Amino acid sequence: MKSNELRVRRRVRRRKGIRKKIQGTAERPRLTVFRSLNHIYAQIIDDEAGVTLAQASTRNKDLASDLKVGGNVEAAKIVGKTLAERAQAKNIEAVCFDRNGYRYHGRVKGLAEAAREAGLKF
Repeated sequence: MKSNELRVRRRVRRRKGIRKKIQGTAERPRLTVFRSLNHIYAQIIDDEAGVTLAQASTRNKDLASDLKVGGNVEAAKIVGKTLAERAQAKNIEAVCFDRNGYRYHGRVKGLAEAAREAGLKF
């Protein structure tokens, strides 16, 4: 088994453990993060209804024009700030954070801190 394959399997396993504990509701939806090599994606999800309430990523056309690189901490901070603004426009103030098996470090941490600074509570 290749090292990348093993790393992905371990992350998926951690993710399953996290998802057993974290459940997004209408009052407090789940903010989930997905990180690829070149981009970062974030969604706010109501798990009870199975609906994505807000989303932002470095692939959005309005954000991609401002960014040179989508896979760095600065881009993650912009995505976090944008997501918080979109959530507040839909009257979402508090979320539970799902790091999706990634370590709370680097881009994931940058996105979370920028969302907090923009007004989301978690």
